[in-house]
Amino acid sequence: MMTTRVRTALAAARCSPSIRAAASTAAAPRAEPDRPLVSSAQIPGPVSQRLFRELNSVQQASSVQLFADYEKSAGNYLADVDGNLLLDVYMQISSMPLGYNHPAMLRALADPRNQAIMANRPALGVFPNKDWPDKLKGVLLRDGVAPPGFSHITTMMCGSCSNENAFKNIFIWYADGQRHGAPFSEDEIASCMINRAPGSPRYSIMSFQGAFHGRTLGSLSTTHSKYIHKIDVPAFDWPIAPFPRYKYPLDDNERENKQEDDRCLAQVQNLFEIYAKEKKIPVAGVIVEPIQAEGGDNHGSPYFFQKLQQITIKNGGALLMDEVQTGGGPTGKMWCHEHFNLETPPHIVTFSKKMQLGGYYHLEEMKPKQSYRVFNTWMGDPSKIILLEAIVDVILKENLLDKVTRVGNYTLNELVKMENEFSSSINSSRGRGTFIAFDCASAQLRDSVVKKLLQKGIQAGGCGEKAVRLRPALTFSEDHANIFLDSLRSVLKQ
Repeated sequence: MMTTRVRTALAAARCSPSIRAAASTAAAPRAEPDRPLVSSAQIPGPVSQRLFRELNSVQQASSVQLFADYEKSAGNYLADVDGNLLLDVYMQISSMPLGYNHPAMLRALADPRNQAIMANRPALGVFPNKDWPDKLKGVLLRDGVAPPGFSHITTMMCGSCSNENAFKNIFIWYADGQRHGAPFSEDEIASCMINRAPGSPRYSIMSFQGAFHGRTLGSLSTTHSKYIHKIDVPAFDWPIAPFPRYKYPLDDNERENKQEDDRCLAQVQNLFEIYAKEKKIPVAGVIVEPIQAEGGDNHGSPYFFQKLQQITIKNGGALLMDEVQTGGGPTGKMWCHEHFNLETPPHIVTFSKKMQLGGYYHLEEMKPKQSYRVFNTWMGDPSKIILLEAIVDVILKENLLDKVTRVGNYTLNELVKMENEFSSSINSSRGRGTFIAFDCASAQLRDSVVKKLLQKGIQAGGCGEKAVRLRPALTFSEDHANIFLDSLRSVLKQ
């Protein structure tokens, strides 16, 4: 029972100046700028450069591009410490659904009712808060949020650990099928403790060339986008299939692209057979991105994914859709795989980034029979559910997925027109919703385009060998798109 002293303390906290200030800030957020503003002679400016030297003295910080001022950032604009206001079409590597300092998110954080769960972060696997089942059902499993066909979920911290633990789920499910539901044998129990079969079986996860699924050990064995992620790190002997590489425009290359789909699918089937019969490392599951993001925004057709699912099921494996970067609405649907009209739901769908926390949706059959088999201290973060609840409300109330589709179609059409104007510089514009990319003629040109866009106040990103990618917030409008397009045209004219 709550004591009088505790009630008095909570009442005082709700009335404290800091809480009132936070509520005031949430009610009156900073207005979004009309246009980018470049104040420093170059970006990163002198303050960012000084801070970089300080940070690099205590850790490896070479990946840092600039230092932000998040208090001054607003909407689709990122402020930096040198007074620049950048139109951010990259949004923290696709992880900001509503842009910076959205009032709905600030209000959720300022609400005193949410402070106890943020201050007392629980070990969700053993001591969840009393409202945790309702939060999962009301936010992550809510209609319009959960992928169609899913009623089970496991929360995690980030994208890598979501995929890592999803692999464990797949192996547990596959092994249970191999023993036909029988209990663990004494031999299995003893041998797993020394990393040997039969308790530690030789199973594998199939992945694709160009994929990115994370940097932890199991996920890293399925990542094939950049050598710097993998070099010096031991990896599993797991199969790697080719992912389709299409010719653009798609309408002019239907026959060739269909042949490419069939070529890749034939290799998937072949690898299932090789690893089961020759290597004796059967494939328990296949992990695939609906759009290969880090690998260069490589798309697969609905036909490819439909056939991939059929092949995987026929061979007794589970299909894992990695929606860490594509989930949360950037393709115009909450989940990109909804575009593919699959016969049945995938076995597992992993998420993070725009969803604020990590985790995965899974079919009921994937739920482990014993506790502690998929487990860690935090098992996610309830404070991120608070943010996600506010985000979901905005997405649904403001029909942001329709906006993403409309603005994405507009932006992509304008990029295709620009290809005709600058055919020697850019090509292969592609995308779903505002999850858009185009290729430059070379890697050097791509890097130059991204750098010159930054000097014009546009924060963009690259991926793959020579692609420029757009990852804007769901609030990105035609006006924002026009600022980006005008800046890109100016850069290409230089």
